[in-house]
Amino acid sequence: MMRTVVRRRKKSFRAEDITVTDPPKVRRAVTAAALGNTMEWFDFGVYAYLAGTLGKVFFPSSSPGAQVVSTFATFAAAFLVRPLGGLVFGPLGDRVGRQKVLAITMIMMAASTFAVGFLPTYAAVGFAAPLLLLVCRLVQGFSTGGEYAGATTYIAEYAPDKRRGFLGSWLDFGTFVGYSLGSGLVTVLTAVLGTDGLTDWGWRIPFYVAGPLGLIGLYMRMKLEETPVFQRQEEEQAEALAEGDPVEQARQSGKGRFKEIFTEHWEAVLICMGLVLLYNVTNYMVTSYLPTYMSETLGEDETTSQLLVLGTMLLVVLTITTVGRSSDRWGRRPVFMAGSVALVALSIPAFLLIRQGGILLPAFGCVILGLLLVCFAGTSASTLPALFPTRIRYGALSIAFNISVSLFGGTTPLFAAGLVEATGNDMVPAYYLMVAGVIGLVSTLFLHETAGRPLRGSGPMVETRQQAHRLVSASRTTAGRQARDVWFRLRHGRRRG
Repeated sequence: MMRTVVRRRKKSFRAEDITVTDPPKVRRAVTAAALGNTMEWFDFGVYAYLAGTLGKVFFPSSSPGAQVVSTFATFAAAFLVRPLGGLVFGPLGDRVGRQKVLAITMIMMAASTFAVGFLPTYAAVGFAAPLLLLVCRLVQGFSTGGEYAGATTYIAEYAPDKRRGFLGSWLDFGTFVGYSLGSGLVTVLTAVLGTDGLTDWGWRIPFYVAGPLGLIGLYMRMKLEETPVFQRQEEEQAEALAEGDPVEQARQSGKGRFKEIFTEHWEAVLICMGLVLLYNVTNYMVTSYLPTYMSETLGEDETTSQLLVLGTMLLVVLTITTVGRSSDRWGRRPVFMAGSVALVALSIPAFLLIRQGGILLPAFGCVILGLLLVCFAGTSASTLPALFPTRIRYGALSIAFNISVSLFGGTTPLFAAGLVEATGNDMVPAYYLMVAGVIGLVSTLFLHETAGRPLRGSGPMVETRQQAHRLVSASRTTAGRQARDVWFRLRHGRRRG
């Protein structure tokens, strides 16, 4: 009888506990989510490469250095409202669904980016021009507050457990494809139109491209279904509410969700913020600040600087899914840990190479930074959603992600440019990266390994029914052995007594 009781306590998986994914749906989910990131980072690539030009168009009365700082200040302003977007869109995605919110964020991102191309210049309307640019950036920032967390959540909840790293890496693949497209377009326009043509009217062209891209992304997202994990969660919540469960009723309120995030999952929030800081400081340093650093601070040719960073982004694009697949095999923690240690050790050598001038040595420096960046880019989308349970995943990830990005990631170009301007030390960016590496390493030490395991609050997800049957059989065998071992210990302990 004791053995029967113990066996009941050690539950094995049932067939209905395991979700068998539909490969075509998984592909559509990954493609649609990645396309949103492509849209977002197309804008970032354009803005980073046009920083000097936009400074001349919207802040013409300032010195060249002040123009760059002013442009990056407008860039950073968008990140100040990202936590507000996260506070709105994240909990909303946990209540009404991931797909609906992702469609809304796509519309807002595309419309605000498209609108920048129609803004009047400072020469035409004076101080109203930078104010209008700021408004567009604030709308972009607000919508982006729900974009990355929602997209990572959506892919993670569709991906089989053993391929979550590989499939999640396609989200950031879209990130760097978008950046490469944006920066590549600006590079071509710079070469064809020259600096004067770009300043006069050519800067508008990249923003016009955002309109069609946004329409394509919106169409794909409207065709998506809700994730199986969220659908199951909704069914369980509906049953609990129908039974009058007071705990579930309290949880359904916005206040109840926020309380749960910060009282029961504060450790996961801090780990998430540390990993996001590590990834995004490296990301924005390379993608948003490095082109301006080489051209404005080091005096390199603008086209050469743009091509070097564009080549770095292409390197990331070519290697990112390999890193994601490797994290499925070796684990998320080893990849993050190796990248953090390498960031501390190699940031100074990388910037020393970039400072040498020419093409060859700076190219080696950029390659080092690109390989460091891909360690974090290839694993973040599969690591961060796994920190939180299904019922609060979108909201908790949105809040933690956007607070960290706003305070540390998006402000990286502004702080780096300001510190270089104030100190006259052009090695400051390397020191900034080293600090990020230390914080990332500490966060990784507290990170629990999640590779190949079900998401918190969810059952296992597999690719085929055969895998599901094997998992059920294996879990029953394991449950039986555990029950037998406990029964033997109880029996022998009773005899000794």
